[in-house]
Amino acid sequence: MNNSIHILVAEDDSDISRLLCNIIKKSGYIPQPAYSGTEALLYLERRQWSMLLLDLMLPGMTGEELLKRFDGRDDMPVIIISAKGEPRTKVSVLRGGADDFITKPFDVEEVSARIDSQLRMYARIAQPPKPNMLKHKELILDRDAMSVTAAGAELTLTAREFEILSLLLSAPKKVFTKSNLYERVWQEPFYGDDNTINVHLSNLRSKLVKAAPGSDFIETVWGMGYRLRP
Repeated sequence: MNNSIHILVAEDDSDISRLLCNIIKKSGYIPQPAYSGTEALLYLERRQWSMLLLDLMLPGMTGEELLKRFDGRDDMPVIIISAKGEPRTKVSVLRGGADDFITKPFDVEEVSARIDSQLRMYARIAQPPKPNMLKHKELILDRDAMSVTAAGAELTLTAREFEILSLLLSAPKKVFTKSNLYERVWQEPFYGDDNTINVHLSNLRSKLVKAAPGSDFIETVWGMGYRLRP
């Protein structure tokens, strides 16, 4: 099972929701059912999702309304699965931000294939070429040479420390939670093992301070996570 791919299923019919969740599980992904538009909105606001399967006729908030709330997001494919199969409806939601439309009743294999197709497409889009040189203040990371210098002094980092620093440098203003760091660097689901992150960050910070005394490059944002110090 691919524990890094989480798919939100916004469907109020419990039988259809169960069927969609089973399709997702058989494809090796992790489903999360939501039985109303408002419940789906809560899930969407709490974390990032790999995909949203969205019914249009939802209680609390319709699928169309939910789609409008997230119009412009390019990090999550949205597949509409609805009995409202009129051409006007399809055109409207596809122009409104949906990536695909499947009409109920649906074929199980087709749903599975459409999910895989959209995930592959977004995986290609979401991985632009990484810059070879990342800089922040007196900190320089060279991906090609696999080297890091701080105030002109070269650091000797472990592979994990290098990847953590590379991730922080890739988005200097972003606050990365421990979960973000672990799942991106270790490529595994995070189960709350604070010690692993703490030890690697502590060692990384010590090496940075030793190379550039008086320079504190990594900032702890209490209750949230870590980022490069502005």
